[in-house]
Amino acid sequence: MVGRGYHKRAGTPHAEVKAIQNAGDKSRGAVIYVTLEPCNHQGRTPPCTKAVLEAGLKRVVVGMPDPNPGVAGGGAAYLQSQGLTVSTGVLDDACRKINRPFIRLVTRGVPWVIMKAGLSLDGGIAVAHGRPGWITNERSRRFAHRLRDQADAILVGIGTALNDDPSLTTRLPGGGHQDPLRVVLDSSLRLPPAARMLTQQSPADTLIFCAAGAEAGRKGALMAAGAEIVELPTAGQGRPDLHFMLRELGRRGISSLLVEGGSKVHASFLGQGLVDQANLFYGPLFMGGDAVPLAGPLGLGSVDEAPRLREINCCRHFGNDVMIEGIF
Repeated sequence: MVGRGYHKRAGTPHAEVKAIQNAGDKSRGAVIYVTLEPCNHQGRTPPCTKAVLEAGLKRVVVGMPDPNPGVAGGGAAYLQSQGLTVSTGVLDDACRKINRPFIRLVTRGVPWVIMKAGLSLDGGIAVAHGRPGWITNERSRRFAHRLRDQADAILVGIGTALNDDPSLTTRLPGGGHQDPLRVVLDSSLRLPPAARMLTQQSPADTLIFCAAGAEAGRKGALMAAGAEIVELPTAGQGRPDLHFMLRELGRRGISSLLVEGGSKVHASFLGQGLVDQANLFYGPLFMGGDAVPLAGPLGLGSVDEAPRLREINCCRHFGNDVMIEGIF
């Protein structure tokens, strides 16, 4: 292996370009292996096929075709027409799993939604009316920050924002990590302008979704503090229209959204069938009836109606904590 690279986020160089840059002159005459077909069109960045040709690569091994219906197969066909050997469909299923967020954005225009939470063994995420505290250990929390580093955006409800005053940043040892876009569901704009997420040093923006007709004075104060405000229409029973919110995030190029709570927010996403993946970290403790549940009432008529993971990707130990990752 002479070079490697990955696409960090929309608008930055694609994986092929980063790998070629990493390899330098050793790219000439080499084989490049890519999980996704090289693009052959001008978007926010130049076409990757151009970089492949200029680097002097001799063969391209493609995991899966570009899911965009308008360009699928175009990159592979163009490279073949220029005399390169192109192999396609190599480990296609595995590559589709890696590229799930990108596929979701390109085909549906919305991000891949990941529900993340730290829970007690009996399903509590916090003590009701009590002081905030850690349910999981430091190793679990470090892995959770790796999830933040991989996500384009992170979302909490106003209850979590007021109770915890979170920074919603990525905190990992060393450099090179990124802060995701911070998203807050705050119908009446109760977030104070002095909130940590608005006063800390972070290159990421804060986006607040509020209800139509929210108080203009609060809106102005939050905007002056650096937040962007978007009015969110209501869906049935006066609930915020999460479908609209996801489409708006997709319009901004957000391919993955990490939902960190609280209980009402998790219930809203689960109840509307909007969660794609769950990463649940269980600490070795019980909280009993004093605990706030992971999700509020879902209005189920029977167990058969419950949201159910259809694919368990992994079950990992972090000391005495256990993380379950699954796909809905």
